[in-house]
Amino acid sequence: MSTFSSENVINRHINNADLNVYFVGFDGGIYRDSHLTDYIMDALVDFAYGYHTGILKTYDRRIMVEAAKSLYSIDEFKSAFQKYVTEDSEFDDSSSDKYLKRGEFGELILHLLLRDFFETVPLLSKIHFKDSYSMTVHGFDAVHVGNFNGADSLFLGESKLYQNGKDGIDALMKDIEEHFTKDYLNKEFTIVGKRSSDFKYFDEISDLNTKKAYEDFLTKKDDWFNKINGLQSGKQKLSSLLSSTTIPLLCTYSSETFTKHNDETTQEFRDEFDKEINQLKTYFDKKFDIHTSAMGANLNIILLLFPVPSKKELVRLLHTKLEAQQRA
Repeated sequence: MSTFSSENVINRHINNADLNVYFVGFDGGIYRDSHLTDYIMDALVDFAYGYHTGILKTYDRRIMVEAAKSLYSIDEFKSAFQKYVTEDSEFDDSSSDKYLKRGEFGELILHLLLRDFFETVPLLSKIHFKDSYSMTVHGFDAVHVGNFNGADSLFLGESKLYQNGKDGIDALMKDIEEHFTKDYLNKEFTIVGKRSSDFKYFDEISDLNTKKAYEDFLTKKDDWFNKINGLQSGKQKLSSLLSSTTIPLLCTYSSETFTKHNDETTQEFRDEFDKEINQLKTYFDKKFDIHTSAMGANLNIILLLFPVPSKKELVRLLHTKLEAQQRA
């Protein structure tokens, strides 16, 4: 059983070393967007606070309300609510202000997929630290730890939520070019390393059901922070750290396949869906050689594709539920 059981509604259609594909099907001809957004909202507290407050198996109303408010304390989320709900509009993919798009839930969807399908745990939550320290901790959309191909791995994720899949891939490629440079990585790892002690102590965890899980997490956390902080002392090479790093690139996008069909079990749907995915993967491979080395290390890059009927409707529904959660 996964952390949030989102596999009850999210199907993993392809699970390869360099490509994962997810989709949500239909029930009685109706796309299951309400169920999807429920599972995304289930991950809200985990996304907002990470393990900085300890492992929580259940969340009471107060914590859920605080998590919702923490997102709307960020200007980008307030602007996105105004755009999608109040104005019934959306940000265009070509918008030059990429920060406004951070209010579109791509990071939260990535968090859910990593937790449930890759069985990672969040090493840091930027929302927690922005809420607590009025600062952004890292530039990556996700910093998790987990396992890739049988080895411990640091997951540095990027996410895009776009109207067009190819435009989303283009934006992900731009992130790779900007973020995987020596100067950028050294700066980000320096910021991340300073947060190594910002977790609850083991003795502070009162829930015996989660105490062992938190103890295991603290061991993993210390191992990775030792590696990250080793960069500053010269004990760790950047290339060595990157060789044990996995880069999940999530593109959630609007797909006509899900507006032209209303039954994912038909051969017609499967044929059109597979054709769409193959075209996007081919486009991705042309944009970026999956074996390209960075800083002397082969990056473990995984493209995650998650087509939905309408990016606009998904974001609008999530903002509606998130705003209501503040008043729960």
